[in-house]
This record gives sequence, C-alpha cells and structure tokens, in this order.
Amino acid sequence: MNLDKETIRKIRGLIIYAVIVVMIVWNYKVFFSLLRYTLNIILPFLIGGGIAFVLNVPMHFIEEKIFGQVRLKNNKIAKKLARPLSFLMTLLFVFGIIFLVMFIVIPELTSTVTRVGTTIQQELPKLQVWAEQIFKNNQEIVEWIQSIELNWDKMFEGMVGFFTSGAGNVVDSTFAVAKSIVSGVTTFVIGFIFACYILLQKERFHVQAKKVGYAFLPKDWTEIIIAISSITYKTFSSFLTGQCVEAIILGTMFFITMIIFRMPYALLVGVLIAFTALIPIFGAFIGCAIGTILIFMVDPVRALGFIVLFLVLQQIEGNLIYPHVVGSSVGLPSIWVLVAVSIGGSLFGIVGMLLFIPISSVVYTLFKGIVHNRLERRNIKVE
Repeated sequence: MNLDKETIRKIRGLIIYAVIVVMIVWNYKVFFSLLRYTLNIILPFLIGGGIAFVLNVPMHFIEEKIFGQVRLKNNKIAKKLARPLSFLMTLLFVFGIIFLVMFIVIPELTSTVTRVGTTIQQELPKLQVWAEQIFKNNQEIVEWIQSIELNWDKMFEGMVGFFTSGAGNVVDSTFAVAKSIVSGVTTFVIGFIFACYILLQKERFHVQAKKVGYAFLPKDWTEIIIAISSITYKTFSSFLTGQCVEAIILGTMFFITMIIFRMPYALLVGVLIAFTALIPIFGAFIGCAIGTILIFMVDPVRALGFIVLFLVLQQIEGNLIYPHVVGSSVGLPSIWVLVAVSIGGSLFGIVGMLLFIPISSVVYTLFKGIVHNRLERRNIKVE
C-alpha cells in the first residue's frame, strides 16, 4: 500500500488527536483543573474584551457621526484627537447613565420601600380588626390574627443581632469575602485598562489577529473565522443598538403618556422602564412592578390606571416596536426573537435573554447561507 505525504500527514494528525482525546478523558479532573486555572488567568482579558466590545458600539457611532468629516480633511491633529475624544465621550455617556440610576432611581426606590413598610405597620391593626370580624366564628383563626405583630424596629435589631453574633464564627469567611472583593475589583480594573488599549488601538489589534491566524492556521480556516467574526460583530452591535433604541422609545412613551394623564413620578418611571427594558421582552414588567408601587403610595386609583396603561403600551411595544426594531436590526424574524428570548431565559436567566438573540441571529445567518449555497449547487430554486 503506497501512501503519499498528504495521507501520512492526515493519519499522523488523527493519531495525535486521538491520543489527546484519550488523555483528556483518562485525566479529566486534571484537565478541568488546568482549564479552570487558565480561565482564572485570562479572565481579566476576557472581561476587558467584553467591555471593549460593548463600548465600541457607541464609540464607533460617535467617531463616525461626529468626527467623520474631520477624517476627510487633512488636519492631522484633528485626526489624532478624534479617537481619544470619542472614547472620552463614550465613557461620559456610560457613567452618566450609571449616575442617573444610582442617584435618582435607587434613592427614590429606597425611600418608597421605607414608606411602604411604615404604611403596612400603620394599617395592620385595621386589617386585623377587619379579619377578626370576618372570622369571628373561628376562634383559632382569630387568635392567630391577634398574634400577628409587625415591628420593623425589632426586625432590624434581629437582623443586626444575627450578623453581629455570627461575626465571631465567620471571621475566616469574612477574610475570604474581603479577598474575593479585592480580587474582583482588581480583575475589573485590569480588564478595563485592557479594554482602553483595545479601543484606542483596535485597528492594530485587528491586523495582528489576522497575521496570527494566517501564520498558524490554514488559509481557508482563517478566512472562515474572519467571516464568522465579522458577522458576529455586526449582529451583536446591531442588537445592542436596537435594544437601546427600543428602550429609549418605550421609556419616552411612558414619560409622555404619564404626563398626559397627570400621573406622579413620570420622569422616574420613564427612566426606570427604559433601563429595565434593556432586558429583552420581559424587562419592562420589572419596571411596571416598581412603578406601580411608587404610584400606589401616592394614589391607589392612579396605580390601577398605570397598570392598564402599561398593558396597552406593552402590547404596542411587544407586537410592533420590539420585533421590528430589534428583530430587523439583527436580521432575525420576529418569531425567532421570541423563541430565542424564551430559550435563553429558561437556560441562563437574564444573561441568556441578552445573549441568545444575537447568537441565534448569527446561527440563523450562517445556516441561511449554507442552505442557499447547497441549493445553488443542486440547481434548485424555491419560490
């Protein structure tokens, strides 16, 4: 049997691959330990890549729309300043949103929860009297109702006592938690610095990645990886853009309609719903629940009206705005947007909802291209 060099090379590759697979299966515990150790080392850079990917969407928009005309001119100083200024404006925009949520939404929610607790404590005796009159023929239920006592001061003291008494027994865990926090902050800082380098020199990194691919991988594989990476970037960036546009539209709709119907907390609820609407399809319901509590503390009747308003606007948003704005932005039909959100949410929660739409869009685009190529090879045209 005569074997040429190409066949021998393929056989050698299969043998090496089989040996590696057997070694991994035989020592899977060692393999997973090494994998976990490697991931811990590269985790800051993975986080940095994720931060750079997200920040690149608004940064690219600012750079092209605001400083796009500068690049067409021969002003070298302006060209050099375009990238750093775009990056700075992006950071100001992101930190402005964080500041808005932390110093407007969260304090208002905290004061509202405090007011709810005070109101419940004040209204509980009235509810007890009302319940006693209804169940006056059942002495056991009446005794249980009379035994109910809601004292927020005692509850708070109990919580403090629990943590205080437990502190002596969990000194080691306290150091572990402190160490974990410091490690997390350090990882984030390293990742953020790495993201800054990527964003400020992204063209250079892009060229270097191509060189590495062509140097160590077959040319066809490298071109396939580049094509898939390009589709993935366009899909994810379009999804982020569409999701933000959809959230702004929904928040603006609530703000305007609440002002028209003279409902309290119009600006706060609009900002809150716009922020929670970043979670696909289901996020607005979180904003609805919090907004209902806020308005209920002012006027229970208007809180009912707010729920009706939410249901109406949610139908408009869910059936018209979201599938068309986000679905069209990622090239995914409306029905598959809903399927992707449902599957992603059931598997990985909120993170799954955010990731499965662009992932499904990438898979849908690649599968659509494969189907189209196979039909062309068979000379089949489907109307």
